Amino acid sequence: MPAHAAEFTEFARVHTPALLRSAYLLTGDQHLAEDLVQVALSRTHRSWQRIDGNASAYTRRIMYHLQVSWWRKKRVREQFSDEPTRRAATEETDVALRLTVRDALLSLSPKQRAVVVLRFFEDRSVAEAAAILGCSPGTVKTQTSRALGHLRSALPELTELVEGGR
Repeated sequence: MPAHAAEFTEFARVHTPALLRSAYLLTGDQHLAEDLVQVALSRTHRSWQRIDGNASAYTRRIMYHLQVSWWRKKRVREQFSDEPTRRAATEETDVALRLTVRDALLSLSPKQRAVVVLRFFEDRSVAEAAAILGCSPGTVKTQTSRALGHLRSALPELTELVEGGR
């Protein structure tokens, strides 16, 4: 196996779990997240020898651009069940909260969701998020503000939970 193939294989092995978590937050669906990561990794592999720098950032940028492209092409919204799957009684509250957060994230625009994932899930700076999304820092700030306002109005119980835990 050539050295670059071994390097890419190791990169994919190490980074796939984190990429899947980010992709799930972007798509809201495990299967779509797996598809997104697979396509992003295949494109990263094709460019592997030309990547100069952080391959993880390169792959994430591909993921974000692919997801926005898929959103533009697909205008059909999936309908999720209002009823969480049956779980142990102690897990029901966590499951309901996860579903509520997921539904709120899915109600954001594609750019707003990407900004929220980058800024708060991946803890990226405004400048890093702007570079990944290919937009200005001002756009990132505006989209972040709008997204947080929407999430605060959609999830008042989460706001109370966060403020109560301080």
